Amino acid sequence: MKQVDIVPHVPRPDRVLVARIFEAARAKNRHILGLEAFDILKAYGIPVVKTAFAKTAEDVIIVAEERGYPLVMKVVSPQISHKSDIGGIKLSLQNATEVKAAYQDMMDSIPKKLPDVFLEGVQLQPMLSGGKEVILGMVHDSTFGPMLMFGLGGIYIEIFKDIQFAIAPVDEREAREMITGIKTYPLLSGIRGEKPSDIDSLVDIILKVSSLVCDFPEIKEFEINPVMVFEKGKGALAVDLRLILKNNL
Repeated sequence: MKQVDIVPHVPRPDRVLVARIFEAARAKNRHILGLEAFDILKAYGIPVVKTAFAKTAEDVIIVAEERGYPLVMKVVSPQISHKSDIGGIKLSLQNATEVKAAYQDMMDSIPKKLPDVFLEGVQLQPMLSGGKEVILGMVHDSTFGPMLMFGLGGIYIEIFKDIQFAIAPVDEREAREMITGIKTYPLLSGIRGEKPSDIDSLVDIILKVSSLVCDFPEIKEFEINPVMVFEKGKGALAVDLRLILKNNL
């Protein structure tokens, strides 16, 4: 498995930093935040995949050569929240030629689909392998407040709707029950000779997300999709982020 950098554990969340990020977003009339807001996760000690921003074709090549291959490229735009729907994600880029072509394709094709879109640039991440994708999110219910959700990624959530919900805040027992309660939990616990996934790391991330959404009630929706969880003892990484702030604050 490719070695990736994991943000070290932060004993106490940096609420001041998160508040400043939200204030800056509102000042620009932005209510949807994506990868550019990874510092929110870092402030709460949630491990994230190493990510670099590039604005121009020249910058993309420089960053790619510094980071090494294979890479994933993701478009950055305040108007785009579902990147895959408009060709805003390119996987397994193996060299500078592929990186340049992927960048140019995004810059050319996306504005044709979304004529008024503003493209800030792209994010480059290492292409991860050896893990399983899960999704962790929150929606704000008018009656119960923040509702956490957990499930396996991909078809398991899109087709089978295999999801567990819990009202935040949750404790360690409730966080673990969210994980073990999905029908596809055996895929995480280890079946047919597969090594079990790092469930403890997922529990830790759920607890930190629970704290985040309770500390900041202005968060309307929140989603880390995917969280890549590796085998037991090797942790988990947040790979993509989507966060929506309430409009009436």
